[in-house]
Amino acid sequence: MNGTLYAAAGSDSAQLVEVAREFSPRIDVCGPREITLDLNGLARLFGDARAIAGELRRTAADRGLQVRVAIAGSRTAARLLVRHRAGITIVEPGDDAQALAPLPLELLLAVRRAGSLDPADHDDTDAGICASFRRWGLHTLGEVAALPPDDVAARMGQAGVQWLRLARGEDPAPLVPSVPEERFEQALDLEWPIDGLEPLSFVLGRLMDPLSAHLERRDRGAAVLHVRLHLVSKAVHERSLELPAPMRDARTLRTLVLLDLESHPPSAAIDRVVVAVDPTPARVLQYSLLTRPLPSPEEVSTLMARLNALMGEGRSGSPALIDSWRPGAFAMAPFAPAPEAPSGGGVGRVGGEGREGGVGKALVVALRRFRFAVPARVLIEDGRPVRVTTDRRGMSGGRIDKAAGPWRTSGEWWNSESGRPGKSGGWDNNTPWDRDEWDVTVSDGATYRLFRERDANAWFIDGVLD
Repeated sequence: MNGTLYAAAGSDSAQLVEVAREFSPRIDVCGPREITLDLNGLARLFGDARAIAGELRRTAADRGLQVRVAIAGSRTAARLLVRHRAGITIVEPGDDAQALAPLPLELLLAVRRAGSLDPADHDDTDAGICASFRRWGLHTLGEVAALPPDDVAARMGQAGVQWLRLARGEDPAPLVPSVPEERFEQALDLEWPIDGLEPLSFVLGRLMDPLSAHLERRDRGAAVLHVRLHLVSKAVHERSLELPAPMRDARTLRTLVLLDLESHPPSAAIDRVVVAVDPTPARVLQYSLLTRPLPSPEEVSTLMARLNALMGEGRSGSPALIDSWRPGAFAMAPFAPAPEAPSGGGVGRVGGEGREGGVGKALVVALRRFRFAVPARVLIEDGRPVRVTTDRRGMSGGRIDKAAGPWRTSGEWWNSESGRPGKSGGWDNNTPWDRDEWDVTVSDGATYRLFRERDANAWFIDGVLD
């Protein structure tokens, strides 16, 4: 057994796949009755090719399957031979073309239609090529394999050349193993119903540990976590958690489930718990010596789950700008910190133009907006503010030395409702507003942004300019 050997077997039972996987991890399911195996390296376990074929037939017979086995140097030759000859067929290495030579031409057409030896499956083209070969007086694969490739390509194109290669026993592409469908799921039937999160946490711990170990063995992570709680009322309480990053830490997964169930508790006692995940390739972490490490996704997910349980759904995350002229308008987006890029500053790049001629970053004026505007009393002279005072601690106020404005903004005046809490934690973005804004510098050096609500004639301090 030199090189790589392949085997093909045919039967009318789906148990053939189980038999094939007991012998080789690399199998290709060509159809409901045909499977190709990579037998490379099995000689140390079972012996020569004939011993492997005999063991395959005995294992299948123990399960009530009657199969044919063919072993050859290529899977193309094995698939053709297993359809033509019953029992066991063994082809010595290098004799594939000689073994295929007496086979009828129609066998190749039947195999191509049944399992598509070539990734491009063209039934009409294959039928036409087969009919052309018959008109030329060709009846066997050996006669087709003896044709000159250049002449066949000139008359039939690349499709005819592919037939020549298959008739010689050449594989059109490497074997692509079929990956078995694997379920990442754990279930537990309880002897007594449980009610409450504390006893449920112990049950989830027993389920998450083997599930995490299964994910680790397969180098997978959980993308979506599904929890199904079968209740004594015959109802099923289902929850699905979309995780921000692939993770498989059992403690983190259990914590996320408990925090979610704290906000969405089941309506009755639980007598069966099922936990399943949608797997995804595990993440690869590459840390840098030039940037600070960010918190792990497990820590961030746990923190966000605790905040959501405390504040409510949609009230924690990252603020995102929206397309609106409304001052302070924002939306709440999921918290997903981006990796920090390393700073590439050179000599003289800090604080403006350096000694070596480097150009610094442009100065940016930032407004530190207050979460809630601070009420203020403003003295007006000649239509301009000249003094501002407030009762808030740490803000002395005083005489206004410089003032720029006013900038008048208004919008959503067509909506009559006002003061409704927003869904994302702020005020509703559809609330009408009508205000005049001023940027003022007071005598103590602080710079504030003031605004006057025109409908109520009330002044507020919106934030501090740095």
